[in-house]
Amino acid sequence: MNDTRALAAQALADIALRGVSLREAMDQRAPKLRDPRDRALLTALLNDGARWWLRFDAALDRLLEKPLRRKEPEVHALLVLGLVQLEILQLQDYAAVAATVEATRALNRPRLAGLVNAVLRRWQRERSTLLAELDAQPSTRYAMPPWLVQAITADWPQQADAVLADSDREPPLMLRVNRRRTSRDALIEQLRAAGYTADAHPWLADAIVLPHSSDVTRMPGFAPGFFAVQDGAAQLSADLLDVRDGQRVLDACAAPGGKACHLLERADVALTAVEFDASRAARIRQNLERLGLQAELRVGDAADPSAWWDAKPYDRILIDAPCSATGVLRRRPDVRLHRRASDIETLAAQQQRILAALWPLLALGGKLVYVTCSLLRAENEAVIAAFLDGCDQAHVAPVSLPVGQAAGIGWQILPGDGDLDGMYYAVIERR
Repeated sequence: MNDTRALAAQALADIALRGVSLREAMDQRAPKLRDPRDRALLTALLNDGARWWLRFDAALDRLLEKPLRRKEPEVHALLVLGLVQLEILQLQDYAAVAATVEATRALNRPRLAGLVNAVLRRWQRERSTLLAELDAQPSTRYAMPPWLVQAITADWPQQADAVLADSDREPPLMLRVNRRRTSRDALIEQLRAAGYTADAHPWLADAIVLPHSSDVTRMPGFAPGFFAVQDGAAQLSADLLDVRDGQRVLDACAAPGGKACHLLERADVALTAVEFDASRAARIRQNLERLGLQAELRVGDAADPSAWWDAKPYDRILIDAPCSATGVLRRRPDVRLHRRASDIETLAAQQQRILAALWPLLALGGKLVYVTCSLLRAENEAVIAAFLDGCDQAHVAPVSLPVGQAAGIGWQILPGDGDLDGMYYAVIERR
């Protein structure tokens, strides 16, 4: 089957109803489409389908007499995508409805084609009333699970509406120039010559901003490793860690390797990258090879250094801790469908174990940077506060960045601050 909307419906059903990641679902279906335009449509449908699932899934409860989620999950997902095409992608009404009805047949569900047509036509007739009902509740207005709306509102009461709204917006594409192979100005000139709109970030030294997502593998400079994709908030890790030539550096929980590669581009350091998942560790190796960088790669548990540490202290340690990813929902919209409130306590305990296990590996006078892409205080300053209690040698260094705000401990960037992803940083020195 090569009907783009039908493939998207199968993939979205996997993502929303079966817990498959967006990346995995995309990787499974995209190779079936040869035309780049079809792959681009598939990407848009899956990203916006996952992003707005909780809004339009609720809309279908109002439009259908009997739910289809269990008996016909692919058709249910196709209806969500029909609403996404009309409301988010704003495709021409007739074309969106006709193509969605035709995709029902491609799914081998011809008997449901009439139902799909009727549901989408009813949406068009009752659109104003239905939108008002969906907008009345924050969870369906922003397509967020209720527990997450409550958690963000509790932690950031003044900024909650802006955070939720910004988490639904398409982010810009940010690149990080590999300064070992080219300069930022030269890469921007190369991109512009190829027809891309590309600009230097105003205060991030290695960042290039493009207004929209694109297939980066087709961009000039990708194959020779002139750049990598990395949001500006993540690029700040290298600034805060402040690596110098000759230092020993540890990047714990390193996959897919973006921060490790950035550190190696910045200075001649002996870097060890640790990753628990062997398949994710392979992605680190691929990124290192494409960018022409070298590191010692270890597959192991960051919370159990005895299995991989050589007993020599590190001058710098980066802990990019496993977290809820609530700060990067605009880039990873499927997270809102898969994360649960019960995950937060488990993640915080894991973060505390990793921090406690790696602190003894830091040399006297060294610096540790704790990073999460979470907005939730339980994973951020609460973890650091628990660690600092009774740790006399640990000193929290002040952080001040052009965007974001001081947290109780450390610094928090919220989604949309400077058009960056949400990210938390704490810089701890050993004295």
